[in-house]
Amino acid sequence: MFSYLGFDLKNNLFVAPMAGITDRPFRMLCKEFGAGLAVSEMVTSNSLLYGSEKTLRRANHFGESEPIVVQIAGANPQMLADAANYNIQNGAQIIDINMGCPAKKICNVLAGSALLQNENLVAEICQTVVKSVPKNIPITLKCRLGWDLQNQNIKTIAKIAEDAGIAAIAIHGRTRSQQYSGEASYDLIAEVKQQISIPVIANGDITEAQKAKFVLDYTKADALMIGRACQGKPWIFAEISHYLQTGEFLPPPSAEQIKQIALKHMQEICDFYGEIKGVRIARKHIAWYTKGLKNSAQFRTSMNKIETLQEQQKFVADFFDSCGN
Repeated sequence: MFSYLGFDLKNNLFVAPMAGITDRPFRMLCKEFGAGLAVSEMVTSNSLLYGSEKTLRRANHFGESEPIVVQIAGANPQMLADAANYNIQNGAQIIDINMGCPAKKICNVLAGSALLQNENLVAEICQTVVKSVPKNIPITLKCRLGWDLQNQNIKTIAKIAEDAGIAAIAIHGRTRSQQYSGEASYDLIAEVKQQISIPVIANGDITEAQKAKFVLDYTKADALMIGRACQGKPWIFAEISHYLQTGEFLPPPSAEQIKQIALKHMQEICDFYGEIKGVRIARKHIAWYTKGLKNSAQFRTSMNKIETLQEQQKFVADFFDSCGN
């Protein structure tokens, strides 16, 4: 068990928030494979969008295991505070503020990792959101090392956050300008861990069990956050957890096992979104499940033309059956 902000989790392996990916079906799947906590994809702080279908769906955590963590994004302190309370009223138990997203459309409105350029605004946002929510609701922060390699101010940001009452901070080991290029750096994450007393979660390039152990040992972080490495591989949480506990590797899943995981995931996506939208959303997950397998590129080209769940599932099943075990 891992104690985190008043919650008892099965471990210290977290699913990173990823726009368009960490919806409820995917969060629940990762938790089934051993993730201790999963953060929702971003929910906008723009109050005009609270009633939109997309926002209501993103804030839907029905049936999930606790804690329910919702990430909010924006640049206006009061709007972020209002968004935090809106999501708390809809069941959120932890609110995470996004200061890490490198996407242009987020940074162009000075949200996400663009906020790291304005330390005064970071302080105002943290203070305003923390003071506006009930005292039993932890506010956490997700950010990067800084805006670019010349402005890696994460140590200052972390201290500002701690002083403002932020309960934990997750740090991706890249700057905004790096996007996802190059390799994540863990040196500053280790320095932040030495500097502050709130939990620090390390994120970036944690792609397999040995790397997870290295990052934990090197940074002394309290937890790990895994993003792109769990796309098409939700069982990575089971692999890492097993290795951290035993020092031994789990055998990789067979083609038959991956097939069953994919089919179940596709069904849950369609149950959640409806079949027409669900079939289209499932395509990217199917592409990840099949990546690197023989004839997968040709398979994906044909699969992307299918419009019904029944056909899609048959196509996927036939492909995996042709792969053998």
